[in-house]
Amino acid sequence: MLLLLQHMRQLQGTLCSAARAAQGFPQPELSLKSAGKSICELQMPAGLGLSRDPEVDCFPASSAPEDESVLRQLVREKVISELENKLQVFENIVAVLNKEVESSNLEILAFRRQSELDQNIIRGLELKIAELHRCLTQKDAGLSSLHKSLLFSEQASYDGIFLWKITEVGRKLQDSVTGRTVSLYSPAFYTAKYGYKVCLRVYLNGDGAGKGTHMSLFFVVMRGDYDALLPWPFRHKVTFMLLDQNNREHIIDAFRPDLTSASFQRPVNDMNVASGCPMFLPLSKLQSPKHAYVKEDTLFLKCIIETN
Repeated sequence: MLLLLQHMRQLQGTLCSAARAAQGFPQPELSLKSAGKSICELQMPAGLGLSRDPEVDCFPASSAPEDESVLRQLVREKVISELENKLQVFENIVAVLNKEVESSNLEILAFRRQSELDQNIIRGLELKIAELHRCLTQKDAGLSSLHKSLLFSEQASYDGIFLWKITEVGRKLQDSVTGRTVSLYSPAFYTAKYGYKVCLRVYLNGDGAGKGTHMSLFFVVMRGDYDALLPWPFRHKVTFMLLDQNNREHIIDAFRPDLTSASFQRPVNDMNVASGCPMFLPLSKLQSPKHAYVKEDTLFLKCIIETN
């Protein structure tokens, strides 16, 4: 009977909830009373000796509200317990995430420090590369100067006779016409081992009176290492030759220096003003197929200085 009472109290709570959810449903107390009557009709053992109405004994009037309150309390406790469990789970998750965030922050700081170190290394390497580049530039300039000096020394002559080979005549003539490269200088040569230092200057498209019609050829006195030991002004006869590569008709012109001209005084700068033949050869004759002054896009100029 005690087990049955417990069951009926649970049933009463269920019916009360259903009654509140559905309007017009019969009162749970009525159903409980009919159920209680059915239970009380059961034969009781003689030793129990009910002194009151079984309905009253089984269902005290004050038991229903108390049971409902207990049920609500249990439900609240269960919900609270579930929420506490979920809260504990979330707290564990947050703790794990916090640890991961801290670990990520440490990794980020390590990466930043490493990045700064790498940047410092890169800047140091860039400075070294710039320094090496400057050194290479200086060495290249030195090598270029040495190459020019070696080239000039190989092409230089020390007997007053100089043969100048000019290649790519067509392109250089066009550059002279357009003004890109108006004139060309020959390598320096000498009248003797410790003599005058001189060179030639040619205008393939002409200069002065011969501009556009003739090739102009000039003689230039340069400042040398032994000028202090030489007599001035320069007074040696100069002969120009344009060689016919078929050895038929060379073009020859000569002049003696004007002793009053500044072109033949002792040089103050690297070079004196050029002097020579502004109308050395007509351009029509230079390019004529009857002559071989230009052959395979190459011509030869020769200068002879009388040193006697």
